[in-house]
Amino acid sequence: MPTEPAPRLEASAVADQHLTVLLKEAVAAWCPSAGGTYVDGTFGRGGHSRLLLSQLSSAGRLLGIDKDPRALAAGEKLAAEDARFSIHHASFADLPSCLQEAGITAGVQGILLDLGVSSPQLDDPERGFSFMQDGPLDMRMNTLSGPSAADWLATASEAEISDVLFHYGEERHARRMARALVKARQEEPITRTHQLAEIVKAANPSWEKHKHPATRAFQGIRIHINQELEDLRRLLDQALDLLAPGGRLVVISFHSLEDRMVKRFMRDAAKGDSHLPPGVPFRDDELKRRLKLLGKAVKASREEVSLNPRSRSAVMRIAEKLPEAG
Repeated sequence: MPTEPAPRLEASAVADQHLTVLLKEAVAAWCPSAGGTYVDGTFGRGGHSRLLLSQLSSAGRLLGIDKDPRALAAGEKLAAEDARFSIHHASFADLPSCLQEAGITAGVQGILLDLGVSSPQLDDPERGFSFMQDGPLDMRMNTLSGPSAADWLATASEAEISDVLFHYGEERHARRMARALVKARQEEPITRTHQLAEIVKAANPSWEKHKHPATRAFQGIRIHINQELEDLRRLLDQALDLLAPGGRLVVISFHSLEDRMVKRFMRDAAKGDSHLPPGVPFRDDELKRRLKLLGKAVKASREEVSLNPRSRSAVMRIAEKLPEAG
């Protein structure tokens, strides 16, 4: 899911506006057959799910998962329309328990992840994800659980803030920004998005061209608050056990941290056992390859980017579980 601001929408249209990124490409990769069970690990407003359902047979099944209560409401509406679909309020990292809840014990034919923040989340100032409009500094995908960004900034140490901005935001001025945030909160609580953006902007000595100086800081805090990379790591650790032979893992990433993790996971599983002693001859089947990479990374077309600027940073990777994989 996209992470960059787009042109503003009218307030009445904000709540449910969402242009699904790589819609046809993702569903084509995700759905190798019309039957079986599929998982949309980031349901959002259901763009990918609805297209997949239109291609599934009556025997097919689709589970949608999302942290966001508003996405859950959209999913419940779809579930009422189509008995093949069910929605689960959880992180995709909890997929095993969602499958158990749905009574599914066999491997699934496809898992799709569309990572990051959705357009409805970004465009609603009350969610606190964007510095483009002022709003409460929340940033939680699940608004019913856990500390908000404001809660975290009120108590985190300068070192912790710096680490989050550096490691998750890839912000080279993390220390300066953390120092400025700790100093600012001593004068008044940091509770608004514009307030955070202004503090960070003032502490940023070198602005990147065509990028707001608070972009990386907002990214880092959001990823930390929602445990995004930890959840992705947990799902990848489980994916091969959850997929049926021939099942596909399709992941759309929007920044280098996510994409690097997905790329490395797929590459290593496709390469196989790297612990065989050097110089010893072995058969290819002894490598224990678990995935087959399907094509190169897919990016949005020029036409899609012109319609939806947020799609410009999307990178989709596809891999298929090999029959002999455990």
